[in-house]
Amino acid sequence: MLQRLSQGLRTGFAVALLTVATYAAAQGVRGDHPDTYVVQRGDTLWDIAGRFLKRPWLWPEIWQANPQIHNPHLIYPGDVISLAYLNRLGLEPGPRDGAPITAVPLSEIEPFLKDLRVVDRYEHLPYVVGLEDDRLRASRGQVAYVRGLANAVPGTRYAVVRPTVQYTHLERAGMCCDIFPKNDLDYRGRRELDFQQFWTNAVFPEKGSEILGYELMKLNVGTITRGEVGGIEASTLLLDEEGREVRIGDRLVAVDPQPYDLQFFPHPPRAQTEYGRARVIAVADMLTSGGPRDVVALSVGAREGIDNGTVFSIWREGSNVVDEVRYGRDREPFTVDFEDKVRLPDEFAGHVMVFRTFERVSYGLVMDSIKPSRVGYHLKHPDAPY
Repeated sequence: MLQRLSQGLRTGFAVALLTVATYAAAQGVRGDHPDTYVVQRGDTLWDIAGRFLKRPWLWPEIWQANPQIHNPHLIYPGDVISLAYLNRLGLEPGPRDGAPITAVPLSEIEPFLKDLRVVDRYEHLPYVVGLEDDRLRASRGQVAYVRGLANAVPGTRYAVVRPTVQYTHLERAGMCCDIFPKNDLDYRGRRELDFQQFWTNAVFPEKGSEILGYELMKLNVGTITRGEVGGIEASTLLLDEEGREVRIGDRLVAVDPQPYDLQFFPHPPRAQTEYGRARVIAVADMLTSGGPRDVVALSVGAREGIDNGTVFSIWREGSNVVDEVRYGRDREPFTVDFEDKVRLPDEFAGHVMVFRTFERVSYGLVMDSIKPSRVGYHLKHPDAPY
């Protein structure tokens, strides 16, 4: 968790922005910056850096040039940042009666930190085999019976999860143009309709594409009250959170006391991936496109060297068009060979920062954009020229 610094600390983000004018110029300071800026509640470090820097994801590098900065999360609502001179920046501390400014709006990503995870497989996990009073659904204060916890110890807590999405790699040659609402996955891995969805996903012909993982949504949390004793073949789990309803077939995972990190330091990808491999593969809240503060799922993860804070630029793939000057306006596109078409440049859409990483999939928050980011769009280095 972020820690509040002592009130006596007199250094801050503005001091970290620049040490000397030459270093500032190298980092691309905006020429239209104001003389002062008062930090507002609801600001993020990205937002504030974006006001003064052309490339806001570089603020960690700027902090590293200032040895007096012990923790990047130093500014608070009410602090006054002075930018009157490029080589003499300062900070007038505010009242320090609120929480420090974070890198991203945590309220926007909290459900994806707490309630979702991506795993390689789930069939081996313990599962709900029955519910209290033979109900179809169970909620807080009711009991679920679980199979697969033969050695369960009373008092142990488990999260009840449900597989929701099977992610596959979007092969460039196998992509189609249609986008459909995703179907829920039941405990057998089969699809069935569920209206409690987070994502809109693109449906593509798999054609042998690699499965990137299965997304598990947390439904509820419970405590084991009785194990498999006296010939009983199921453990008893008492549900104790105000979560979603639990049903037969839902899976269990042990509760992780610290499942995610709340500190994000923007940086470019540590390695370049093959063109077409890193893509947007889903958009949250059943949307077909995302903009600033929308969460997207990405087709790369820890396997490709991606970690929390990795920043990508998002690009629409350039179209392949018929040269109407050469072939005429009446020529149908399908009558022109692919190699005879003109490939147009990719089009920049925005930037996304990864805030949670799994082995082959990651979640990112769209930080800024000039056009919507859609499923299938490419991910590149944040400074990519095309």
